[in-house]
Amino acid sequence: MKEVVAVRRGAVRSVVVAGLLVLGAGGPAHARGWAGPEADVAYHGRVALSQGHVRILLVPENDGPSEVPNATLRVRLSADLADRQALAEGCARAGLREVVCETGPMPLHGRGRHVGLDLGLRERATEVVVRVDTWWNGGATDRNRANNEHVVLALDTGDAYAF
Repeated sequence: MKEVVAVRRGAVRSVVVAGLLVLGAGGPAHARGWAGPEADVAYHGRVALSQGHVRILLVPENDGPSEVPNATLRVRLSADLADRQALAEGCARAGLREVVCETGPMPLHGRGRHVGLDLGLRERATEVVVRVDTWWNGGATDRNRANNEHVVLALDTGDAYAF
């Protein structure tokens, strides 16, 4: 997944094509009976919106039963991002409203890399919907998607909203 971070232009296209090759036309690999490692990836964190900046702190966790060598989480916003972003290490912009970040290794019953983002918006907004999910799960099957797919409404108050 490091190729996503290193390549700025065309990264989304390359990763999407790679993802389609992995998943195939029949849908997710685990739905087709693919037998691979199984993990339960979860995200916990906070989102705050203040004066045109969305601040996000995420902690990826793995409840097992297998370790995950690396995964990619995706953050999607309901508002366009500013053209220039200073992104955390291991993160890359993936569209007008999207950022992807690698989690680093997640041991069994352990945490991955803490991800902190300070995303500038193109225009100031009174509220922003932030969606967090897994874009790539390191080849592991995750049957419990409820703890790694979050939707958070953040109001322009500076208050932190936990998920």
